[in-house]
Amino acid sequence: MNRTFFAAAGAVITWFAVVIQFYLMMENRQIPVTEIMVRFFSYFTILTNILVAVFFTSHLLWSNSKLKNFFQQPGTVTAVTLYITMVGLVYQVMLRHIWHPQGLQKLVDELLHSVVPVIVILYWSLFVDKTKVHWKQIPSWLVYPSLYLMWVLIRGALSKFYPYYFIDVASIGYAKAIPNIILLILLFIFFSCLFVLLAKWIRSISH
Repeated sequence: MNRTFFAAAGAVITWFAVVIQFYLMMENRQIPVTEIMVRFFSYFTILTNILVAVFFTSHLLWSNSKLKNFFQQPGTVTAVTLYITMVGLVYQVMLRHIWHPQGLQKLVDELLHSVVPVIVILYWSLFVDKTKVHWKQIPSWLVYPSLYLMWVLIRGALSKFYPYYFIDVASIGYAKAIPNIILLILLFIFFSCLFVLLAKWIRSISH
């Protein structure tokens, strides 16, 4: 399978989903535009899909640039794959049953939470050099989700808006939100380890 074609398809699909989601939020807004924009970028789903879109786009547009070199490093690709995998898993397990979008919103929802994660996992499986995926990279992979959770808690304390019910301190309190956050961090660690183990297993069967 052609790597460039795969990256192009991933970029188009992901940018389309992100842009249309922004349009739908703006179209249906009942609060000021500035607040909608802040909330849009407060969703881990949106931030991570933008990260995926930039990753795929960098492969296509910025030849031999520092950005492309960064995003093509096996450790970086694995981190992006980890993040979007978590987007898909958390949605399927914790959010799908409480959210029933219709029409264009349903299409975008499936792209962001189901299609894009599968595309990225396939890209990782097909094109990433598994010999350069190591245990020592895991701490750096955890920086992004940790900073995100800190941002959500800080802004939530100021605005009372939390993007996900399971970390909504205003509704469920710290006594329930903190254990959920710890569980999320543990899940990130677990799947980080799983990707390293998968990389090692794929290396072993390819020789």
